[in-house]
Amino acid sequence: MEQYYVDKAIELNELGYNCAQSVACSFAELLEIDENTLFKLTLGFGGGMAGNDGTCGAISGGVAVLSYTYSDDIPNKEAKEITYQAVKTLYDSFVNTNQSSVCKELKGTDTGVELRSCQGCIIDAVKFTYRLLKK
Repeated sequence: MEQYYVDKAIELNELGYNCAQSVACSFAELLEIDENTLFKLTLGFGGGMAGNDGTCGAISGGVAVLSYTYSDDIPNKEAKEITYQAVKTLYDSFVNTNQSSVCKELKGTDTGVELRSCQGCIIDAVKFTYRLLKK
């Protein structure tokens, strides 16, 4: 089942979705949320926050999915702690696998050494997010 979400995310990316949109929108059906809503909400996270080469958009897409899944409709300390722990696990797994969470470092913008392709980052973020959703 994990591969289904990976394939969906890659398909969306090839259609022009940015990294954040590709990850988040691949889970639209599972989250029972309109894909267009996720598309709009995650637009600014691509390219490391609006093309600024900051935090990888694929991670941001996973954070959006986990936040939607674990949050409550009202301020709730327990939901916040659970969400933060899930996001920390996603982030740590991604960094442990790819040596960075920073878009320009992953792409090798300054060094000329690519640590991970954008599609590779999407694949990793989808896999780590999916595994956290299945816990």
